[in-house]
Amino acid sequence: MDTFTQNTTEIILESISDGVFTVDHEWKIMSFNHAAEKITGISRKDAIGRHCWNVFRSNMCQDECALKKTMQEGKSFFSSSTYIINSRKKRIPTTVFTSLLKDKNGNIIGGVETFRDHSLVEELRKKLYDSFQMGDMISRSQAMRNIFKILPKVSQSDSTVLIRGETGTGKELIAKAIHDLSPRKDNPFVAINCGALPDTLLESELFGYKAGAFTHATKNKPGLFATAHKGTILLDEIGDTSPSFQVKLLRILEEKAFLPLGAVKKEKSDIRVIAATNKNLSKMVDANTFRQDLFYRINVVQLKLPPLRQKMEDIPLLVDHFIASLNKIRGKSVSGIDKTALGILMAHDYPGNIRELENIIEHAFVLCSKGDITKEHLPSTLTRQSMIEIEDNASQFPLKAAEIKVIKAFLRKNNYDRKATAKDLGIDKSTLFRKINKLGIKLPKIDGRFKR
Repeated sequence: MDTFTQNTTEIILESISDGVFTVDHEWKIMSFNHAAEKITGISRKDAIGRHCWNVFRSNMCQDECALKKTMQEGKSFFSSSTYIINSRKKRIPTTVFTSLLKDKNGNIIGGVETFRDHSLVEELRKKLYDSFQMGDMISRSQAMRNIFKILPKVSQSDSTVLIRGETGTGKELIAKAIHDLSPRKDNPFVAINCGALPDTLLESELFGYKAGAFTHATKNKPGLFATAHKGTILLDEIGDTSPSFQVKLLRILEEKAFLPLGAVKKEKSDIRVIAATNKNLSKMVDANTFRQDLFYRINVVQLKLPPLRQKMEDIPLLVDHFIASLNKIRGKSVSGIDKTALGILMAHDYPGNIRELENIIEHAFVLCSKGDITKEHLPSTLTRQSMIEIEDNASQFPLKAAEIKVIKAFLRKNNYDRKATAKDLGIDKSTLFRKINKLGIKLPKIDGRFKR
């Protein structure tokens, strides 16, 4: 009977798609099923007798080993966010379940671990993300999807692009995506914050200088215009430049040549220029604080990035993206974020936009090594503020709370004109009406289409 049971068990273990292996008290592998061979690319003959960490090379093999905890604490553990490195040095995402291994008398003789290959799940997830992604930018919002749609055509052109958006909305990421999609992608992409430097230093950084141009200039130094030859240069915060610098920049854009400091001969400039600003340059032109001719020169194609508060539906997507990225960088096993913490994030207005959200998740990673991020892992100032503002159902239904908040914000912006609000949201008016009724949003009697 025992032999029959043993044979049956072996047949079952060999037929399942989950990898299963056992270890003794010295962490040496005693058994290794067919699925374990297939997932790891390591034969049973090569695995048995070796220490498990030499076979799997997992991110759990140090301090967070679930099997080690099982052996120490005498109970089973489950990990939903880990990986192993197979024989071809490829990273395989897995879920892991561990338990004690006992003989027929109940004596503990080692541990058993079951692991499942989630490569297909991750591949499908990546395809889903790719449908919302352009370069390093991820978004579900209609405004950003419209930008993603035209970006390949914009990239193929060599025209100057002006990117508008608040600080932290990802202007440099969009500029990098344009470069990476362009015929110049194999050449340098360089960026400089024009507002962070005084004119003289900005000129030397951009145009370079010749030896003897000024005190301590002992040798020639090429500027970013020379470094970015045949590539792309991003002039960030161009609205902060002085009128005198704007004149020089306009001349360079028109002549496609620049003069290094201390030089007598101009150098040709074969680069694509992308400008970015968090200011309204059109209003600055009207106020005579930005040159009109330069504005027209850089405003050939304009892309306006919405702030995060106008695309709250992106928050869960961005949170997942930052968690996955930080898990790789920090070697942690954070699996996600719980509903209460996500509800708090949904209730925040994000004056610092996407960069602020990324910093919040990075803060959470300092306090959270595994499992879900909870409200205790979020910055205390954010928690206090958001728990006051958050709606009663936001912790249970964070997406619903975010949708209510976004629709209300756009209704106020358009003075409760339903048609204008629907247009701004990128949806049909009838769809907006259905959402208002479904979400229970109460509207005032006014309608922005009519003047009282």
